[in-house]
Amino acid sequence: MQTQAGHQATDIKPTADTVDIHEFRLALAQFATGITVVTACGPEGRRVGVTANSFNSVSLHPPLVLWSLANKSSSLGTFQACTHYAVNILTADQQALATHFATHIGDKFEGLDFDTGLGGCVLLKDCLASFECINRSRYQEGDHTILVGEVVNFKYQSGDPLVYHARQYFNGLKA
Repeated sequence: MQTQAGHQATDIKPTADTVDIHEFRLALAQFATGITVVTACGPEGRRVGVTANSFNSVSLHPPLVLWSLANKSSSLGTFQACTHYAVNILTADQQALATHFATHIGDKFEGLDFDTGLGGCVLLKDCLASFECINRSRYQEGDHTILVGEVVNFKYQSGDPLVYHARQYFNGLKA
């Protein structure tokens, strides 16, 4: 049977009520990811930044990327309202930045050396890559909002990434 959107219908019942959330998080933690800091500047001039490992490419034509943010995040309103944001991919020696942007402190940018990108987003120095994005689409799914950005500018360099696996940081891929 086909649904109106053209997707195959299934008889699988939702399992949200039967899944042990703690065990689910532990299972998801087995997937190693890179670490990013996503930054934006809202219409009122408020800069925000969050550590995120929920980043991936969507399309090459047009160049699209996505990431997601918890609906309970105090930064969500700014990320929904901003015209642009930047995704900064961290290097193996930038664990302190990942920790810094994962905390709930006042001005996360005070004392940091950074460049300003399109729409006022912050471009962190010495990252593996930075993507400046137009805030193209936002979708609320479950307890997160998925943000899709159209990449309009980027830069990159070679180096070792900061990796997150089993709820721990790893500095690079080399043993």
